[in-house]
Amino acid sequence: MLKLRLSRGGTKKRPVYKVVVADSRFARDGRFIEKVGFFNPLLPKDKKERVGLEAERIKYWLGQGAQPTTRVARILGENELIPMPVNGNNPKKAVPKKERKKEGDAAPKVEAAPGAAPKEEAAPAAAPKEEAAPAAAPKEEAAPAAAPKEEGK
Repeated sequence: MLKLRLSRGGTKKRPVYKVVVADSRFARDGRFIEKVGFFNPLLPKDKKERVGLEAERIKYWLGQGAQPTTRVARILGENELIPMPVNGNNPKKAVPKKERKKEGDAAPKVEAAPGAAPKEEAAPAAAPKEEAAPAAAPKEEAAPAAAPKEEGK
């Protein structure tokens, strides 16, 4: 299967990518069929040198059945070569990390909600303990009554 994907180049912590057409079985930075553009993520988005694409060749390869990866599809969508892809549904990415941690604390409570049914079952068990407590109280009352008798001896 043909893929339009990014092939990484550049140095450590300074990536520069080539947009290539490659067989999906080839290594990411390995063999490819044709280079059809470049992408430099370190440049600001408004710079012309950030992305360079050969539109005719990309349209040709898309016509041949090449499938763009999600990142390449987004780059092509921004450059109006294909319709802009729909964003994936990852609602947690939009939430700041601090709030994610708070939600993480809330998540065990949500998990405890299914465990709430056993707690409800435990509640009737607590009721007999309350019933047992009054039963224990008369015994305690009997004990003080016995205690004065012992004191009287």
